[in-house]
Amino acid sequence: MSMATRVLLLSCAVLATACERAAPEQGKLAATLELASESAGPAATRRPGELINPDESTMVLLYHDLAQLTPPFAQWRDDDLRVRMATPAEKPAARDLVQRELEAGFRGVHDVGRIRLSLSANLSDYDMTYGEYTVRALAPSSVILFQAFGQKATLKFGNARSAQVWRVPQAEAQRVRDRIGFPSDVSIDVTLAIRDVHAAPEGGTITADVIEYELRENRGGSLLGRVQLAP
Repeated sequence: MSMATRVLLLSCAVLATACERAAPEQGKLAATLELASESAGPAATRRPGELINPDESTMVLLYHDLAQLTPPFAQWRDDDLRVRMATPAEKPAARDLVQRELEAGFRGVHDVGRIRLSLSANLSDYDMTYGEYTVRALAPSSVILFQAFGQKATLKFGNARSAQVWRVPQAEAQRVRDRIGFPSDVSIDVTLAIRDVHAAPEGGTITADVIEYELRENRGGSLLGRVQLAP
């Protein structure tokens, strides 16, 4: 056998071994990509649950669930004022109570894909050129910050550019102005569909699309308008 033949056979053997070793890793990568594909898409299409005016701790828990992060329950439990202020004899019971509350709250957000919020609309003056109001509460620059357990969860609107526009014919605009008195006297009930989440070291951002909203005047609560956005 010539030297060139020996080198060729040795190279083939090394290549075959490398391929055998790489096969499990390729399979692992394929499985990872498949899982990522299954979890892609708006959360609202996969999670039927809904929150109505959630508190700050619930939104922080929701962020952890959406980002597939395990909350540091032990740290949050021990930082709870009820545990910190308990006497040594009371601490075990206090820890158990807070731990159960945290775990129950986390389970409660597992299927949440929609959020309903009541906000001040921060309505602009009527723009006669374009025949519309701007709902500044839904503007692209608008974010809602939730803080709990020493962490933050920020909510922003994915389709804010279109959601902020409330088109009203000029003939109707005057009647709207007469009813509200001042643009600040308007509230909004908005329904959001969670689209995605972005993690960060001390809390991340939940992006949600506006599905629909109702505008109401604050003094009597009467309906001023209802807007539905295309999916």
